[in-house]
Formats: sequence, C-alpha cells, structure tokens
Amino acid sequence: MKRILFVLLLGLVVISCGKDSKNTMTVTGNIKGLKKGTLYLQHFQDSTLVILDSLEIKGDGNFSFTEEVGNPDIYYLYLKKEDNNDINDRITFFGEQGTITINTAWNTFDTNVEISGSKSHAKMEEFYEMMSKFNIKELTLAQQASLPEAQEDSIVLDSLQQLADRNLVSRYRYALNFGLNNGDSYATPYLMVTEVSEANPKYLDSIYKGLSPEVAASTYGKALKDLLEANN
Repeated sequence: MKRILFVLLLGLVVISCGKDSKNTMTVTGNIKGLKKGTLYLQHFQDSTLVILDSLEIKGDGNFSFTEEVGNPDIYYLYLKKEDNNDINDRITFFGEQGTITINTAWNTFDTNVEISGSKSHAKMEEFYEMMSKFNIKELTLAQQASLPEAQEDSIVLDSLQQLADRNLVSRYRYALNFGLNNGDSYATPYLMVTEVSEANPKYLDSIYKGLSPEVAASTYGKALKDLLEANN
C-alpha cells in the first residue's frame, strides 16, 4: 500500500513539474571574448528594474538563465564588465516561454547581437529594421539641408523639407499598418506605446481593438489601453 502511494505521489510531482516547465524561459548564449564580468538578467516590476538572476563569468563567455514567466514581456541582459564603463552594456529582448539564444561579443555587446527563439522578439526586430531605414533617410536629408549650398538656396531647402515630411508620414503609416496587421503579437502594443504614442488616438484605438484577447490582457496591452484613456 505504501509503495502504491509513493508511486502516485511521484506521478503527481512529475506532472506538476511538467506544468511548470511550460512557463519556463531559458536564456542561453555566448559573449565572445569576455574573460571577466558579471551578467544580470533584469526585468521591470512595478516600474522598478529588478535583478532576476546573475552570473559571474571568468574565462568563459557561455551563460544560461532559467526563469518562470507569464506573458511575453521585455527583459534585459546587463553586462558589468571589469572596465569601469557602464555605457552600452544592456541588451533589450522580448522574453517568452521556451529557449532564447543570445550571442554577442564583449566589445559590441548591445550593437552586434544575434537573438533567436522568441517570436515576439523577431516581430520587434522586423519593426525596428524598417524604422531604421526611415531614420537613416531623415538623417541624410538633415545632413543635406545643413550644407552651405543648401542653406543659400531656399528652393532646395523647401524641397528637402517636403521630402522629410513625406518620410515622416511614411514612417507613421508603416508603424500603424504594422500594428493593424499584427494584433496577435505581444510586440505590437509595446511598439505602439514606445514608438508612436503621439499618433492619432483613433488609429491607436483601432490597433488596440484589433489585438487578440491574450495580447490585450498583457502588460503592454494594458499600457496601450491606459494611453488611450489618458488621451480621451
């Protein structure tokens, strides 16, 4: 009888662990060339950046963190190197259930990073890749407008300004269409709140109404709802 009870209890433990594993995020990867430093997994909780876990690295850039998660959300990898320089040492990524692989190098920690395994992060990268093209065009036009020959020609300046205005309109059009076409992505409300919060509320409202129930109930789905209510 005792043996039967033990087997039943063991089965319940295995089932319980299996359920928990569905909510587990594993962040793993390598920081090429890193010899010494401390890596932190961070997450905002109640507007406070909290350290979830940390790992001291000595001579080997491999790392792995395991964390129980809910809905996909923004997480950070912060690297404290032994160079007394805290600038540009934080990677932002969309964390979610499953295994996420992050590979980078110690000297280009947040500027040349490869992230895979997160559908939400892949959507966010798709958005940023396109937005960077608009940003580059805006910078190019601004540089052209600053040239002496342009400053002395009002017609050229007006033409460059018109191109800049069109680029801005195209930027917003892309962002809003992205939101309307990706209502099932947890990245969508985050991007709307952080990148185009000043857009016409009626368009943002249409995007919010197009979110799936799960996405609308997420952290950034609620943030988008709060933004809309604040603008009313």
